[in-house]
Amino acid sequence: MSIFYAIAPASPAAHLFHVTCRVEQPDPKGQHFMLPAWIPGSYMIREFARNIVRISALADGRRVTLEKVDKHTWRASAAKRIELAYEVYAWDPSVRAAHLDETHGFFNGTSVFLLPLGLEGERCVVDVLPPQSARYRHWRVATALVPARGTRRHSFGTYEAADYDELIDCPVEMGDFQLGRFKVLQTAHEIVITGPVPKLDMARLTTDLATLCETHVRLFEPREPTLPFDRYTFLVMALGDSYGGLEHRSSTALVTKREALPFVGMTETTEAYRTFLGLASHEYFHAWNIKRIKPAAFVPYDLTRENHTRLLWAFEGFTSYYDDLLATRAGLLTEPQYLAGLAKTLTTVTQRSSRLKQSIADSSYDAWIKYYRQDENAPNSVVSYYAKGALVGLALDLSIRAQTKGKRSLDDVMRLLWKQWKAAGAAYAGVMEDHVASAVEQATGLSLTREIAEWTDGTIDPDFEALLAPFGVTCARRADVDAAHFALLGLKTAKAKLECKVAHVFDGSPAQAAGLSANDVLVALDGLRATPENLDTLLSRYETGDAVEIVAFRGDELVRFDVKLATQPPLKFSLEVTPKNSRATQRLRRGWLGTARSAARRA
Repeated sequence: MSIFYAIAPASPAAHLFHVTCRVEQPDPKGQHFMLPAWIPGSYMIREFARNIVRISALADGRRVTLEKVDKHTWRASAAKRIELAYEVYAWDPSVRAAHLDETHGFFNGTSVFLLPLGLEGERCVVDVLPPQSARYRHWRVATALVPARGTRRHSFGTYEAADYDELIDCPVEMGDFQLGRFKVLQTAHEIVITGPVPKLDMARLTTDLATLCETHVRLFEPREPTLPFDRYTFLVMALGDSYGGLEHRSSTALVTKREALPFVGMTETTEAYRTFLGLASHEYFHAWNIKRIKPAAFVPYDLTRENHTRLLWAFEGFTSYYDDLLATRAGLLTEPQYLAGLAKTLTTVTQRSSRLKQSIADSSYDAWIKYYRQDENAPNSVVSYYAKGALVGLALDLSIRAQTKGKRSLDDVMRLLWKQWKAAGAAYAGVMEDHVASAVEQATGLSLTREIAEWTDGTIDPDFEALLAPFGVTCARRADVDAAHFALLGLKTAKAKLECKVAHVFDGSPAQAAGLSANDVLVALDGLRATPENLDTLLSRYETGDAVEIVAFRGDELVRFDVKLATQPPLKFSLEVTPKNSRATQRLRRGWLGTARSAARRA
């Protein structure tokens, strides 16, 4: 039996998709239909059902009663063929939901496709219909769904999925996009760019992505590299100022700054482009690490409620560790560029007191209520399992490489987890909460159980100076004075054109000691007007330990604060390769960063 869907951008100007869901043999006791409450990869209950504007049910062409059972479930009382028709409001420009206007349409299945409960394993057939206006005649379709019934890829028409899980794991883009194609070990890949990008260098983009993707494949299967999908699609929305991505089994949805994409005539690899490559690398790595290798808590997903796991530090954190590392091994980042990015992560994590209050295992478990619902106190209370998880991945990798003299690494752990996924097949039960340490020992012969527990269940920082030394990398720290309002006041301001509004006040800072709080609007510093543009300039005239008067609005009340500027600005990491290293040290570093392979590839 199949479940039949149809989706049409019925009113782009009103941001409305029209969707139907037809079941030929519904439950005779009453068929229940459910829309997921969250989307895998983004760990927060989002209540997608709230975007259903209106809904009705038909049985053999006649209207039947449709009862709302709970916040995201309906029940249709009919024993015959039943069809639900509904409208979905789509005005979320992120990668997590659905968006429709007169320039393009995008949707994740979790936002638009109701699930007939009890039929989760049935084949799904979807008619993707075009907008009804000649102005959209140039629109095409991009998705990892398989074309069916003679539909040509990139055309409106019929697509299919093996089951509901695959259906909602294949987002769809429709519009007048730019399309690039490339192959990775004979497997078709494509990148779709929605949004204007003047003089886009598609040739460079596809060449770089092909090299990057092959590096991922060879990490997991170095001897006989094969890919876990028949084809892969990068869906990219280029905007003025945006960043983010969401992984899927054979595609990813990304949003990026327009300036981050390469243009014809661009001779250098800009920081913005390196950031985009890191984002693409991150989501591509997820095709192995979390879309296939996954926590036991996600096997299978329960899309009605939170699915708690203490292992996001391994799945998101390790992926964050590998994203720039594999770009370096692919020759897309230089050794100094990689180390500079790593130093930035070290600085960001260690400057926040949250890492001393919350473990990354606890952060993983509480992602649903803390990490994805951050407030003004988050820097003081929530540690990032992405960033600190990446540093734990680094610490594990360096520890393994140093103790085995480069014969084993974290790569071997990832390969072991991959082999276990492949061997288990349909019986795969996921990674248990305590399995990472045993996987490390099985793959490398080393017992690092105590260290892993201290770094993940505890709040102890790895000793990076000692860990990096065998690789010929010096880890130094100096005062961070790049942003004076952060270094001297200990606060961060929000992005605002007219108001100098406080976004965060950091623990133990002069601003906190003086009583400044988030949402205060700074008006003047020692009698001079403070703006977002001149705050650092004003502060640059002062030295550490000076006293200043700050006047601010708290709500509609004018308040005054006497602030003694920091005497010890926060520390910033700097990583550099020491000038003279032994051959053994150089081999260790090159094995870690793959710089020898990268140089050969560039040559």
